[in-house]
Parts: sequence; structure tokens; C-alpha cells
Amino acid sequence: HVQLVESGGGSALAGGSVRLSCAASGYTFNTYSWFRQAPGQEREGVAVIDSDGDTAYAESLKDRFTISVDNAKNTLYLQMNNLKPEDTAIYYCAAKAVLTPSLAPDTYNDWGQGTQVTVS
Repeated sequence: HVQLVESGGGSALAGGSVRLSCAASGYTFNTYSWFRQAPGQEREGVAVIDSDGDTAYAESLKDRFTISVDNAKNTLYLQMNNLKPEDTAIYYCAAKAVLTPSLAPDTYNDWGQGTQVTVS
């Protein structure tokens, strides 16, 4: 069955770095994304990558965050640098079979359980 499992979250100091991972199994995906949801906020798109290697980012995050995928390991990554307290959120990976990169959460059916990132 389809499974997306995030890891790598935790606590970090402002200015520090964290790398999140998302292991995918059970299906062949062509589009992967990271989303985040802070308390009391709507889920927002962070970054997306497709099987052609094309990427897109939320405008406010593109200078600090990098999305990548290791196709051999079926693992998605999000490198987050120069972290700020406002980056505190639950981070989710999402994936879909179609090659339609999007940062709209309602275009994804498969989600991980989320991993908490807290920046202080």
C-alpha cells in the first residue's frame, strides 16, 4: 500500500539547519511536495519537485529551502537553512502519480503523517 513516512524533524535554533526526509513506498510517484502547517494556520505549500527534476518554491522560502529527491531510494528531502522561529510547523510530504507540479494541497491524495519542526 502507499506509504509516505517523514523523519528528521525536531528542535533547532534560529539560524540553524534541518534536513527532513520522506520515504515513499507502494507506488510510483512523479510529483513530490513539502507542505507545512503552523498552529492556527492553513496548510501551505513549501516546495515541489517532479520526475523531470523541475522544482518550485514558495516565494518567501526559496532562498533558504531546497527540495531534492533520490529516485534510487524513493526518498524526498527538504534542506532548511537559516531557520527562523516562524518556520515552526508540522511539515508534511505529499505525492501524486501525475506530473503536475503544484503547491495546492487539494491536488494531492497521498500524505505522510507529518513531522514537527520547532525553531527557537
